[in-house]
Amino acid sequence: MYLISAYFDENTNKILKYLQQRIADKTGNDFMIRNNVMPHLTLSSIEARNVDVLIPAFEKVCRGKLQPLEEKSVANNTINIVSVGQLFPRVIYAAPVLNEYMMKLSISIYNEFATIPETNISKFYQPYSWMPHITLGKCLDKEQMRQAFAVLQDLFMPIDGRITKIGLSTVNPYREVMSVEL
Repeated sequence: MYLISAYFDENTNKILKYLQQRIADKTGNDFMIRNNVMPHLTLSSIEARNVDVLIPAFEKVCRGKLQPLEEKSVANNTINIVSVGQLFPRVIYAAPVLNEYMMKLSISIYNEFATIPETNISKFYQPYSWMPHITLGKCLDKEQMRQAFAVLQDLFMPIDGRITKIGLSTVNPYREVMSVEL
């Protein structure tokens, strides 16, 4: 499996990492910290036999389609993280607003990668069936989920951030194949 993920500016990363650490401290579940999982927003999850078939499409999308909407647009690469939620039974996350920029990213990526033979894009990462989320805690049991939610009730505040990098990676183990700074 391969992922295409968005990464954030330094300040947004600092806030999200702080929340990950507080969840780990309170729950004793340090999965995100121990595995060095950088705060990210997965844009697509793709099954393919070999990453080599994905690289040309990734490069093509990055050559222009992932750039800001307009040079002077206030929405350039903006992400507004406004809520928290849970994917039962084991994940707690921060939720951004699905704005025009993120929707265009999703559609551009899908349209480019869907044309590659012998690949399969996860149904959970296709346009109009994608729920953007930034995982803050993973592999949590029932009590840890309650504790993590309590942490976020006390600490979470809306975050205005920016997407500054898009990356193509493998999973299990995680390895960045390539990335593009925006």
